[in-house]
Amino acid sequence: MGNNRFDAAAGSGTAVPELGAADIKQFDEDGYLVLPGFLPAPLVERTKAEVDHWVDSGLRERSIASAVSPEAHGIPPLMELEMEAHGRLLVHPPLLAVLAQLLGPAFAFHHLHSDRRPPGSPGKDWHHDYEQEPQGERTHVMVHALHYLGGLNASVGGLALLPGSHRQTAEKTARAHLGTVEVPGEVFIGELQPGSTVLIHSALFHTRRAAPRGESRERYMVDSSYVQGGVRWPPAKPYWRHMLGRARELGLAGDRWPDLFAEHHFTEYRPAGPASGARQGPEAGA
Repeated sequence: MGNNRFDAAAGSGTAVPELGAADIKQFDEDGYLVLPGFLPAPLVERTKAEVDHWVDSGLRERSIASAVSPEAHGIPPLMELEMEAHGRLLVHPPLLAVLAQLLGPAFAFHHLHSDRRPPGSPGKDWHHDYEQEPQGERTHVMVHALHYLGGLNASVGGLALLPGSHRQTAEKTARAHLGTVEVPGEVFIGELQPGSTVLIHSALFHTRRAAPRGESRERYMVDSSYVQGGVRWPPAKPYWRHMLGRARELGLAGDRWPDLFAEHHFTEYRPAGPASGARQGPEAGA
């Protein structure tokens, strides 16, 4: 990411960052891009405050309950995208500009998850997050934008990726038996400044590594996910129509991205079976 062009674009909030041929090739071949310091500091701080409210108020737990048992809990009283900073984050102009270069002009928002993991939290087993029922050919791209509001370092743990694994046809939990151990060929990201973003092809296997015992602090992370147009995708949440409708009511897409919250990109919702790695509700997984 030479010349700090992503930092400059993020700071302005309006500039359109241009990916180079090497960036696009890396994403196609390896399945990820690292954007250090991508988010402007004021947006990061407002989003962190909202994450604190989301977790401390019990809204996150209520959101999980609504996703896991919709018949019992109904639509949650608040969704992440209805909070001001979270809504701005998922449509951050430099982010959408980069996504358009990776996904093409027709792409849609899929979901937004937000979490503050406490000190001493465990890692998360090797997995991928590509929504496809059943898992098959990777003809279209799904991207997870992993926003590390407080950055990454030894006190919060790191992110390990397995380059090229997005081209394999595999269930989400196919490598879960490995836990979070180091695997041959992995790339480990252990240091990132606050406000950094890692874009991963959603079929890329990755794992969250815990911080060493006695050294950990809270880990803030928001992930926003987007899907390439041209096929219909399984939605992430049973109340997905309500979610997209609220995004349209709030005018999050503006005039530039009229298709971002369109329903025609999606199939009907159905819970994923155990063979494919059942959805576990709103969890920021990395």
